[in-house]
Amino acid sequence: MSFRPSILLLLVSGLLLLLPSGMRAEETQRLILKDGSYQIVTKFELQGDRVHYFSAERAEWEDVPSSLVDWDATHQYAKDSAANKNSPASRALAKEMEAERQEEEAQSPHVAPGLRLPPEGGVYALDVYLSEPELLPLDQDSGDINRHVGRNVLRSAINPISGSKRTVELAGPRAKVQVHASLPTIYIDLEPVDEEAESSAAQAVSQKPDGKAKKSDTKKSPTELPWDRFRIVRLQVKGDKRIVGAIKTNIAGKVSQEQDLIPATAEQFGEGWVKLTPKEPLQPGEYALAEMLGKQGMNSYVWDFGVHPDAPANLAVIKTEKSKPEAPAPDTLQQRK
Repeated sequence: MSFRPSILLLLVSGLLLLLPSGMRAEETQRLILKDGSYQIVTKFELQGDRVHYFSAERAEWEDVPSSLVDWDATHQYAKDSAANKNSPASRALAKEMEAERQEEEAQSPHVAPGLRLPPEGGVYALDVYLSEPELLPLDQDSGDINRHVGRNVLRSAINPISGSKRTVELAGPRAKVQVHASLPTIYIDLEPVDEEAESSAAQAVSQKPDGKAKKSDTKKSPTELPWDRFRIVRLQVKGDKRIVGAIKTNIAGKVSQEQDLIPATAEQFGEGWVKLTPKEPLQPGEYALAEMLGKQGMNSYVWDFGVHPDAPANLAVIKTEKSKPEAPAPDTLQQRK
């Protein structure tokens, strides 16, 4: 039977319709053998008495004697697959898969080729290490407290009594997470309202002028905070601690905040994400992402990080998806003697 590679290269496997869109880098085909088994391949060609094909499962070139290939079954499968691709059911499935892909992209958008934000949310810094982009998870920190809370956010407002001043300090001269890029982008996806934190804040202990503590008599209903409430703060290193900033309250009760804020651009990104980008490269040093709570002052729980180009690799990172190796050009086989 005659063999035409140009025709066989048009064979499309029905399995393709079942694969997620991200896995369909190349269309697959079935090379059906006479014993009823088959190989899933992306391309193949006849070289003498052998078929040279690129295995979609093992991502490498392999060979099989052409006499073992059931060409009639291979052609028929290709014909049936082409017909199935144009059927109403297949088109409906393709449309549904595309909608799912778009929804997934909105919830977990790409920030670099092959690098997605995780669907569970949180706070991440986009870094570049050894010329490769990677995401660094940032955890909330307040002194010696460091809890992994994901999308939920811990809150403790800094709002001192009249005529007083309070500083926000972090233990240690250097953050655990060190960014190598001088212009990192921060991505934030947190719950709009943390009911437990809001309930706790509603019953927060406030200080009387006589120094005695009392619980708030009025419970406030949780309110959604503005999406652009986050700021990048440069920290001041003093000995074995880092100073985030200070909150002052004058006699009239007016609250003022002292932080070394970094000019940045905030924009909504994907579904629920906020993208915060410094307007200028950051100088080497220690920084934090701070949450501003309006009249309540600043959240004392911050997401700290450092910027040092020569820092070692971070342990917990999200790297780019390992793409399947591209099929190399088929090697010319030597005729066996």
